[in-house]
Amino acid sequence: MKYLNQVEAGESFVIVQADKVIAELKPITNTNKQLRPFGLCAGEFTVPDDFDEPLPEDILNAFEGR
Repeated sequence: MKYLNQVEAGESFVIVQADKVIAELKPITNTNKQLRPFGLCAGEFTVPDDFDEPLPEDILNAFEGR
């Protein structure tokens, strides 16, 4: 928990195993992503009427590796 508290405070850590760097633990930078507006892709595509229908047997089999 000590290291997580330090990362939360802005510190970064390099994790080493047998003199080889294997990972870095660092805070995630806040990108301040804005929400996408409702209707952003309006008119770009249409959802077919049968969208919620079960998939055909051959497609289901392909998903399941049969």
